Order: sequence, then C-alpha cells, then structure tokens
Amino acid sequence: MLCAIYKSSKKNETYLYVEKRDDFSRVPEPLLATFGKPQFVMLFNLAGDKQLVRIGNEKVKSALTEQGFYLQLPPKTESLLVQHRAALKGAGDE
Repeated sequence: MLCAIYKSSKKNETYLYVEKRDDFSRVPEPLLATFGKPQFVMLFNLAGDKQLVRIGNEKVKSALTEQGFYLQLPPKTESLLVQHRAALKGAGDE
C-alpha cells in the first residue's frame, strides 16, 4: 500500500499522510486550513520492509483505511522552564 506524505507549510514537524497523491478529499476542511498548503515530501510503501521513523506502518495503514488520512504531529518536548527548574534542583543537591 502506497501513501503520499506531505509536510505542513504552517506547522513545523507536522506531516499529513493520504492514500493518493494530491487527493485530500477525505481530509476535513478545518484540518487542511490549520495545516496550510500541503508540501509534497514523498510516496512511501507501507507494505515494504522500510519502517517509518516516528510511527508504525500498520498504524498509518489502519488510519488511512478507516479515515482516509493520518496526521503526524511533532514529538512532545519538555518545557524549557521545567528542564531549567530540574537542573537547578539537581545542582542544589550537591
């Protein structure tokens, strides 16, 4: 099963997977408005040996079959303030 992968023109590290290249008919309009103009990245064979980096191929295949698209959001990053406080707390333990 091939899918087309697009990156968002508005949101960094956000990708949209669809069943066919340039076919966004099953993607909700509000999502497309937030996503911005999709920028084509590549076609990917979900049935091949190669695995996607952040998500399992089977999860994407399932989402494409059920809803016609898969939205990959950027990984959650810990707040810099939380990191800073933890570093300060750790420095006080010495």
